[in-house]
Amino acid sequence: MSFQRITESPSHYRHLEKMSIRELLVDINEEDRIVPGAIEKAIPQIENLVNAITDKMLSGGRLFYIGAGTSGRLGIVDASECPPTYGVPPGLVVGIIAGGAKAITEAVENAEDDREQGWKDLEAHKVSSKDVVIGIAASGTTPYVISALEKCRENDIVTGSICCNPNAPLSEAADHPIEIIVGPEFVTGSTRMKSGTAQKLALNMISTSVMIQLGRVEDNVMINMLLTNDKIIDRGVKMLMEKIGSEDYEASKELLLKTGSVKKAVESYQL
Repeated sequence: MSFQRITESPSHYRHLEKMSIRELLVDINEEDRIVPGAIEKAIPQIENLVNAITDKMLSGGRLFYIGAGTSGRLGIVDASECPPTYGVPPGLVVGIIAGGAKAITEAVENAEDDREQGWKDLEAHKVSSKDVVIGIAASGTTPYVISALEKCRENDIVTGSICCNPNAPLSEAADHPIEIIVGPEFVTGSTRMKSGTAQKLALNMISTSVMIQLGRVEDNVMINMLLTNDKIIDRGVKMLMEKIGSEDYEASKELLLKTGSVKKAVESYQL
């Protein structure tokens, strides 16, 4: 089957500028409804990648996301949320974006077309065969990302990919490709919309499932979350009180702050 860039196909909607605000919102929402169904079809692909990541991380490896533009930013968001949510050390999950830190908030001209820089950026983190690298690109054609995965393959590094076009070049470069086909965007070619949503949902599924496999969740709670603000401390105290059967909020809070996490507090209480 030949490669089709569906993400760049014309929108199903015309004359958006003539629509009322209500019409715009209803039609955007209607398009967004497509995303969960497309994700459901990709679950077997996501499962294969999660299994591969879990095996590597249980053996001491790391997880890398690499992308450009919106895709790169989504990877950075997911990576940056793993330490506070699950108490894992910074650097266990790493997000890399074409153009570097500046590209997180601004477009960096031609960064996504640089076929050499992706691998250089991974090498800066001393990527190795212990790790897994996931390339993210809505189109599945971004040279920065594709070439990085190709170099990973040359160096026996397990790779995955997330894109929104069928039979994309990026998929061919990955050991565990994920293709989430959401169709044309509401605004033609604006892949920060449905494609971006699809990628975010896939990243949520991947990192959450992996962290559960790594023992960072107990029952349905984040027992290793970092105590970074009052809201999270309050949540942690209530988790702890439930787990140890205590009704003493202040004593539970003191124990939590002393130990640093719900998990450690429970372990300390049981000693």
